[in-house]
Amino acid sequence: MQTVETLNEGLKRAYTLTISAKDIDARVESEVKRVAPQVRMPGFRPGKVPANLIRKMHGEALAQDALNSAVQDGVQTLISDNKLRPAMQPAVELDEGYEAGKDAEVKVSLEVLPEVPAPSIDGLKLERLTVESVDAEVDTAVNRFVSQQKSFEDALEGHPAVEGDLVIMDFVGKVDGEEFDGGTGTGMSVELGSGRLIPGFEDQLEGVKVGESRTLNVTFPEDYNVDYLKGKPATFDVTVTQIRTPKEAVADDEFAKTLGLEGIEQLRTLLKGQVEQELNGLTRTYMKRKLLDQLAAAHDFEVPPSMVEAEFAQIWRQLEHEASHEADPAAALAEMEKDREDYQKIAERRVRLGLLLSEIGQQNGVEVTPQEMQRLVLQAAQQYNPKDRERFIQYVQQDPMAAAQLRAPLYEDKVVDFLFEKAEISDRAVSREELEAAIEAEDDGIGSGHHHHHDHDHDHGHVHGPDCDHDHDHAHEAAPKPKKAAKAKAEPAEAAQDDEAKPAKKASAKKAKAEEAEGDADAETEVKKPAAKKASAKKKAEEAEG
Repeated sequence: MQTVETLNEGLKRAYTLTISAKDIDARVESEVKRVAPQVRMPGFRPGKVPANLIRKMHGEALAQDALNSAVQDGVQTLISDNKLRPAMQPAVELDEGYEAGKDAEVKVSLEVLPEVPAPSIDGLKLERLTVESVDAEVDTAVNRFVSQQKSFEDALEGHPAVEGDLVIMDFVGKVDGEEFDGGTGTGMSVELGSGRLIPGFEDQLEGVKVGESRTLNVTFPEDYNVDYLKGKPATFDVTVTQIRTPKEAVADDEFAKTLGLEGIEQLRTLLKGQVEQELNGLTRTYMKRKLLDQLAAAHDFEVPPSMVEAEFAQIWRQLEHEASHEADPAAALAEMEKDREDYQKIAERRVRLGLLLSEIGQQNGVEVTPQEMQRLVLQAAQQYNPKDRERFIQYVQQDPMAAAQLRAPLYEDKVVDFLFEKAEISDRAVSREELEAAIEAEDDGIGSGHHHHHDHDHDHGHVHGPDCDHDHDHAHEAAPKPKKAAKAKAEPAEAAQDDEAKPAKKASAKKAKAEEAEGDADAETEVKKPAAKKASAKKKAEEAEG
């Protein structure tokens, strides 16, 4: 194989590889010998089919495979011999004039990772903001929890049902005067005003009393989950057997016992752990943002445009998704366009921080242990159906990119914790409101003063640890799909309507998450036709709510 460098400018490299026809033919010959024992053909004993017949029958496919493997090996050799560290998947293009039996000329272009300057991690100073009134936060959490627990008590005799009451009834449904399958039931309860049943059903129950019978006139929605009922008018003969009115819950031992607890103090203890975890998360979020601000301010180096473009595309897709759920999607998109340049800068900052954190981790021996990685895989496998969990585990074990996606957030946390230990930290007690306001102030992103729509981005610097192995022999089987939540069985009179997408809350200019750095990119290639380019897998975004 001959190699000629055609471009060496900044982080961009380009080469022309010439793979001889002799090399390709030798690979075909080797493959013929390998498959010959398995080939079956009428008139020949197993394994005795002549090589020339195998070539005649399968020559085109074997030649294509040989070309693919030769190109793949050539790109691997190119990367190894030139000590390249690809930032993204190299682009490989076969010369359009290539003909079988001739030398193959292949153009390879890529961007390499920059040499990251020795990170400056001495002299870091951070302020740790902690919430002083944890007990008051627990009180608030207890009261909020109690207020969300609905309980009911039997209504007074003669009480007419109103919105918020729980009505228990027997019913018989009819379409065209005939009872229909599944339209009869006893003891069904519904909270008036909940909107759980088909439109008009709950409204016509208002004012009903225990023992009263009514005939309700309704129309099944066009998107009802039973085909023969879609859009059909129907009647329901209902008899109310019980009415229960809402009972205001009180944070006392009696309430706690209804939950199976010993008393209200046990509920406080349980909620205190959640409150402390949440407050610690806020404290860490603020410290981490301040840390990344200092790192970003102290380091400036060229980053691969391809990584920035990929990161920007990820940000933009999220913004478009959020905009689609705004009251006025067109206006939201127009607002986004005004800040496109700022988002480009955020993407660049993400990538730079990712490369920087990766360098810091590698220089200081930060790593994710095999035991920690095993826990990550097992945790991630829980989102799949039991029958798919083993497939998922095998997929992660075989695909370095999938493993890197799981490893990245933990590795980032470990690098950040290392830097926290190096920093000089001062403590200051604040209220929860002050801490949240401080975090919100940090959400002004790159200092442009603009308010953006990237609402749940906390400027992560996701990185790959040095233990990230980049095999070039991926298993290309797709990962199994996560299991879906089981849908509750609808009552006979219940409208099966999809949950409406909730409008996204208006986002502010949050600092973006740094793209994890690839210490070595997967250079696996495949040439099927001229100008074919194989895209690399995009790392999954791990977003945290703050």
